[in-house]
Amino acid sequence: MVVMQTVQVQAQTATTAAAPRLRVLVNSAQDGSIAPDQGLTLREAIALTNGELSIDRLSPQEATQVQTAQQSEGGSEIGFNLPPDQTTIYLKEALPPLRTVGLSLDGTTQPLYGKSIATEGLRPIVAIAPAPGTEILRGLTILADRVAVRGLSLYGFTQTNTKRPAVGSLLSADILVARQLPELVRSGDRPEPPLQGVILERNWLGIAPNGEAPAVSSDFGISIFNGSGTLIRNNVIANHGGSGIITGINAQDTLINGNRIKRNGLTGMADALRLEGNIGGTQIIANEIRESGGSAIYLFKPEGVVTIQENQITGNGLRLKQAALVLMGSGHQVLEDTITDQSGPGVVVAAYPKSNGIIIKDNRFSKLKGLSIDLLSRQHTEVVNYLAGDGPNPTRDSSNRRLDTANGAINTPEFLSNMFYLQGNVVNLDGKADPEVMVVIYKVTESDSDYGSLNEPIATVQTDEKGRFALTLEGLKVGERVSAIATHPNYGTSEPALNAEVRTLNGMPSP
Repeated sequence: MVVMQTVQVQAQTATTAAAPRLRVLVNSAQDGSIAPDQGLTLREAIALTNGELSIDRLSPQEATQVQTAQQSEGGSEIGFNLPPDQTTIYLKEALPPLRTVGLSLDGTTQPLYGKSIATEGLRPIVAIAPAPGTEILRGLTILADRVAVRGLSLYGFTQTNTKRPAVGSLLSADILVARQLPELVRSGDRPEPPLQGVILERNWLGIAPNGEAPAVSSDFGISIFNGSGTLIRNNVIANHGGSGIITGINAQDTLINGNRIKRNGLTGMADALRLEGNIGGTQIIANEIRESGGSAIYLFKPEGVVTIQENQITGNGLRLKQAALVLMGSGHQVLEDTITDQSGPGVVVAAYPKSNGIIIKDNRFSKLKGLSIDLLSRQHTEVVNYLAGDGPNPTRDSSNRRLDTANGAINTPEFLSNMFYLQGNVVNLDGKADPEVMVVIYKVTESDSDYGSLNEPIATVQTDEKGRFALTLEGLKVGERVSAIATHPNYGTSEPALNAEVRTLNGMPSP
């Protein structure tokens, strides 16, 4: 057997020369040196689509697994037809980066994919992991536009000198998205333009196809070091020492949708999603985020505006007592999320760096250790405040407070009494807040806090030019409590009001 030398990829960026569009079928789970033999490996398939290995260097058996694509548009495709009992590819060294524009690496092509449905959804069959006793920095490195990775399991990628992954450690991950390798970027270099349109969907990251956590955890799940328009959809992202998703220089217009993100950050960076850099236009929609070591989502000194909407955020803060969401920056929207079972507050908004105009609307909070919404002041910038908040703010008494407190120190609504009386089937509520703001009344079903929790939104009312509001509610029962928040279109949303209780006309809380 003639053994060809292993292809070593030194290039930093995507392949620029035109390469033929190939359809390559991986039928061998072996790894090691590239060689003409009986089966075509994933390493060989990547080298072929990168243009680093020609078809005439394959064995006749391997060559039957490669076709030249006839379509005029689109990129090369790598599919799988591994033996049923050999569907995990144990890597002996790092794979070459994916450097060809439009490449599809598709584990859903493996026979019987989609026939097995686990509690996590469709179960991947093809897995990629380091060989036992082998340490590999990352699973897949994407350096080209419009690359798609689907239906794979990746786990076990780590570096032992970062057992507790730090904020700046973006190198080790199941999947890295970057225009050039981060380890080759020098301080002061002009950033390369971000990758465009990478798709990551239906993968299990940090979890084996049998649904179990691996013996060796990956450091991070997905690291977007420099990418724009990345789609992260319908993946399971679990069991990472650090964050399940982390961003670096640029992650504009990222869509994180329909993922199950759980049990991340239990030994390293604690947050399930840790987003920094330019993340403008990013949307985090309809994900399940639970059981992380710290916050579900932490926006750290970001550029741009993020939307967080319709997520189920449950049981986070297992290792560190901190808020479910920690937000820095301005203009973000937190809409229709359910936040429950948190070891700290619901949403903490930092005053420094400046955070203003953050809208927090139509969310439901329960079982928190702190306020549902906590707006920090610049007097409270210790780490513990960013994680656990600083408690209820006083009424704004100076225009300077607009600069001192997050969301322009928008005043918390105040009910004119701490009790309101049931008259027949209705209760009349009166209160005050800032002029011409929208006040949302919440039903409070928990008794462990005098401020909220904001369990269920039940009514909306606008304040007048003097900041007064009044409304009549039906359906409340004696002994039930209400709270409220106010939202100004420019300054954002307030903290929750001190609770008020429904009583009978004789003043008793119950008949």
